[in-house]
Amino acid sequence: MFMLKSLFGKIWSDQNNAELIQLPAGALYLVRPGSIKGARECIYKDAVATIRRTTTEFNYQLVITRAYEEGEEQLLEEDDESDDERSFLIDASLNLRTSTTSEGEPAFAWRDLDGDVDDLLEFVMDGAQVNTVTRSIFEVTFLQCAYERKFGRSHEEASDEDLEALKYKGAGAGAEAGAEEASGKQSRDVADELEQLSVKEEKKTPGKKKAPKEKPAVPAAFTDEVPAPPGEEKALAVLEATADLYLYDQSTGLFMTQDKAVDVRVLEAGRFLYWLAITSPTRQWLSQRLEPSMNTNFAADNLSVVWNYFDTERRCYSWLLRFSDKAHYEAYQTAFARLMWQTLNEENFERANKGAADQRYISEAYEEDVPMEGVEEEDEGDESETERIRRDDDEQEVADELEAHDAEEEEEEGDVDAQLGDGPERMPVVAGETERNSQLTVGYKFDRSFVIRGNRIGVFKHTEDDQLEFATTINSVATPKGKLFNPRKAMLHDQDSAMVMMDPSNQHALYKMDLEYGKIVDEWKVHDDVEVANVVPDSKYAQMTPQQTLIGHSHNSVYRIDPRLAGQKLVDAQFKQYTAKNDFSAATTDDRGRLAVASNKGDIRLFDQIGKNAKTALPALGDPIIGVDVTADGRYVVATCKTYLLLIDTLIGDGRYKGSLGFDRAFPADSKPIPRRLQLKPHHVAYMDQEVSFTPARFDTPAGSGETSIVSATGSYIVSWPLERVKKGRTDGYTLRKLADTVVEDNFAFGSSNNIIVAMPQDLQMHRKQQLKKPTRTSLTTTPRESRSSIVDERY
Repeated sequence: MFMLKSLFGKIWSDQNNAELIQLPAGALYLVRPGSIKGARECIYKDAVATIRRTTTEFNYQLVITRAYEEGEEQLLEEDDESDDERSFLIDASLNLRTSTTSEGEPAFAWRDLDGDVDDLLEFVMDGAQVNTVTRSIFEVTFLQCAYERKFGRSHEEASDEDLEALKYKGAGAGAEAGAEEASGKQSRDVADELEQLSVKEEKKTPGKKKAPKEKPAVPAAFTDEVPAPPGEEKALAVLEATADLYLYDQSTGLFMTQDKAVDVRVLEAGRFLYWLAITSPTRQWLSQRLEPSMNTNFAADNLSVVWNYFDTERRCYSWLLRFSDKAHYEAYQTAFARLMWQTLNEENFERANKGAADQRYISEAYEEDVPMEGVEEEDEGDESETERIRRDDDEQEVADELEAHDAEEEEEEGDVDAQLGDGPERMPVVAGETERNSQLTVGYKFDRSFVIRGNRIGVFKHTEDDQLEFATTINSVATPKGKLFNPRKAMLHDQDSAMVMMDPSNQHALYKMDLEYGKIVDEWKVHDDVEVANVVPDSKYAQMTPQQTLIGHSHNSVYRIDPRLAGQKLVDAQFKQYTAKNDFSAATTDDRGRLAVASNKGDIRLFDQIGKNAKTALPALGDPIIGVDVTADGRYVVATCKTYLLLIDTLIGDGRYKGSLGFDRAFPADSKPIPRRLQLKPHHVAYMDQEVSFTPARFDTPAGSGETSIVSATGSYIVSWPLERVKKGRTDGYTLRKLADTVVEDNFAFGSSNNIIVAMPQDLQMHRKQQLKKPTRTSLTTTPRESRSSIVDERY
């Protein structure tokens, strides 16, 4: 076959031609052994396969583009979720091979790096339009591209034997089987390193030649002289390393090489003030302060670290460092985690965290894609992770089709407002009102959601077709003495018949509103000397019962509140106060009433009873925790910081109390749980072009089964993580949706793992979890059409 190399002069000689070779007629299939939908799924019925240059030397893409019939593309132009092209970085680990279908049609197949380990993508060609010679030239061109990527030099230096060695030969016995396993891991590494599947390129007309792209210039923010850290001439280098430097290119969806073997230094520019400086012999690439907005991601599989940089105009860029070996990677990760901790806590790491377990807890919290201990044992006998993921993906595909069908129906029907008929009355508009929605409370026993706006409360009911409908407004929230106030905290109580709230001007009392009458009927004075910073239910689902007691906390105390007591409502026998300034910020309870309390310092305490010492105290990473939630059984805790979430498994894995939870027993001193850090990929943040600021994350509350998802929001995006994937170490498997405005607060509807209630400054909406998409250029940058539920904006 390699005799054909003499025919390639014309293919490679024209540097202005972005496309090397094309297969003009075929169909793309996804081959998934064992899938519940069958072994083969057609992705594109008519498609074109192209080998295309990228803007990075020695790197090429295999691009499969959907071919449209005349007039079909125009019909699909307005589809926000259309996907007409898939691109794959050419690498030997794709395992491209020739094959033949059961009908005798010629095909090329390669590994689906974004699927399960056995999944393949198959391009089946029309034998009448693609002859044997063209197929052979295509395969050789692929191998030449793979050679250039692997060795970083021209394919003209490759011998026939070199190209033959790159051909996929299948999994044999002995050494060949081991090579196949290694190749599978390498393919995962390539996918993780460059994320070439995570962002699709924009639509292109099949067959149309692209104008050649010049190598993307470094953004203007980095072409000028980079400002040096304060006092650099006197600054002490507290961390030094050497690595290859990449910058994310949004046009290709790839990390592009900027320089090899750059000097990476972290300089101490002041007391607990650190600057990252990246230089080469010819230029200074980057200088930025260490801070949480960097959104740093470490990936051990790729020996890489990725982070964000915001320039003076708040434009966002995503940088990547890749280290030469594991030892250098681990040394950088450990040192970086400690320096970031010192930045946030303004304390010396070793002195503040004397135990090796605490230091390991903090350092390894930055690690990604590490399964939680004990997960395999827990899941035995249940539906496998692969089966669950496939089922979830299948359900999402069906939901996407239904959503697209609904959108088409709305367009055909014309003006949506005209179809509403006699809807409920709109919420009265107060002249000159400047208040915006500030809080969301979702009902447990009854299908109601409440939104607080100033001193008014909007009440919305959930309809049978999973929509929101405005019901009424509770105006002029006031104390029993008639003093108006804007509730700072609101919580449903006593079978959703009442709402407990706080007046910001009175830190020692709670107020009970009777929701049937829409007015505050009682003031509960908690204690003269103890403030109420927050209040939570007695147990996770206590709102569904007549339970009267509540749990409150101040900045340094935890206590039970009993409204039935005469006078002050704090229960003295269940009161725990700390002498240190713990700065408690959030709390939550599980179904048994066990309590998790988090702080602005970033630590978390787990209590089995109110009034006693915590059984477990988890060290602080340094970032303030703004919200905390726990699964009903107490197994998992999710804590929300500004730029990331922490998922913690409270199961004790070894020692005397193995099998108990951290709520009931203390973890062994040398075996604290390692939190899984959930955050957005820095290159996805670059598309969002805004700093990450998460709302308090929540678990879903499916009826009669365990939790399956976590939901949060940042800016105008709602984000969801599948819990099973996270437990397996797949922290990057999140889905999201861009909305028309900033999300104020969000939560799952009670008894549902599908419906997410979202409050925005002027609106309340319900979104199905299936409407959330994988992060792509389209899902990150396109605001969906208004759904029927968004009509609520007109009424409220």
